[in-house]
Amino acid sequence: MSAAAPVLLAALGGAAVAVALREWLALLPSLQGHLAAAARALLLAGRENRAPTGQERRRLGLIAGVALAALAVLASGSIPLAGVAAAGPAAAGWIVARRRRRYLLAVEADIPVIATAIADSVAAGGSLRIALPAARTGLLGPGGVELARVCADLELGVPAHRALVALGRRVPSERVEALIAAVLSQERAGGDLAGLLRRHARAAAERARAEKEARSATAQARMTGGLVVAMPLVMASLVELLAPGFVAGMASEPAAVILLAIAGSLQVAGFVAIRKLGEVRR
Repeated sequence: MSAAAPVLLAALGGAAVAVALREWLALLPSLQGHLAAAARALLLAGRENRAPTGQERRRLGLIAGVALAALAVLASGSIPLAGVAAAGPAAAGWIVARRRRRYLLAVEADIPVIATAIADSVAAGGSLRIALPAARTGLLGPGGVELARVCADLELGVPAHRALVALGRRVPSERVEALIAAVLSQERAGGDLAGLLRRHARAAAERARAEKEARSATAQARMTGGLVVAMPLVMASLVELLAPGFVAGMASEPAAVILLAIAGSLQVAGFVAIRKLGEVRR
């Protein structure tokens, strides 16, 4: 019982801190509003490819900086390590860029479905203005969001070619531009648009399948890159658990800090090199 008492007390203390933090946040409506606005900006970046405004970027950077500083202090117990908060804006920008990148990849993944749906509608005798809303039917996710925007432009009286050009500006992707170019070239010059779009859909599907196979073949290399970076961090955490104050002690020695910085730089360089070697060219 005596050995288990510290563990139970630590668990109760953690629960009490969590409850106190929740109550403290409930008393600060303005803080809740800032957190909700930051979460909404991240959500829209990944769901609608919406770039955060200047105010939203500053808010995201501040929140990310505070979170990084708190994690540094909690993990090491060293106040000077709270300087990692300066990386908050960069971390927030990286998160937003990553979510927008995923949005773009999701739109590209829907290109075979979009091209096939437009081809079916055109083959049935419909014009491009009719085919675009028909392709929107039943399509969910980012591809459906972008086609909904195209359809909204059409309902406002925007010509079909301008609505598609606007789509290319919103989603800067070579594959989206290729689809738009195929549609517009056949619209101007005539020809079998349905057949061209079906060939385009098959080629896009084959390309996506080849990329998936390539990613599967390089999965081990990417996992190795993650392990290269994670292993020292995991070992440092285990040592800190066994000997509390170990990390803070190293952080207090200038020579140790310099060596850790060099080692960290080499670790990051190795991780980037492995990721580059295992990257699938698109």
